[in-house]
Amino acid sequence: MVYITSWDEFVERTVQLFRADPESTRYCMKYRHCDGKLVLKVTDNKECLKFKTDQAQEAKKMEKLNNIFFTLMARGPDVDMSEITGKEQIEAQPAKKGRGRKQ
Repeated sequence: MVYITSWDEFVERTVQLFRADPESTRYCMKYRHCDGKLVLKVTDNKECLKFKTDQAQEAKKMEKLNNIFFTLMARGPDVDMSEITGKEQIEAQPAKKGRGRKQ
């Protein structure tokens, strides 16, 4: 098992791991409230990559990693990574109308 300290390197290596063998790659997350630690683990039975953090902003990044994996699993491992970023998804949503008085 390899603990990776850089978030960007962890995301990059886990996506490569998934693309190499999508059928046997697994993604697991574990949170211990008493310690306040989040551990993310991606494995394909040959290589195991882990990322550990106790920072709240890193937990927000985990949501983006979930979106990446959901997209890769739904659309296939050959999908373009530029389509997966969260910014386009947010911009694609229609703007909400205000709830104030109508004028």
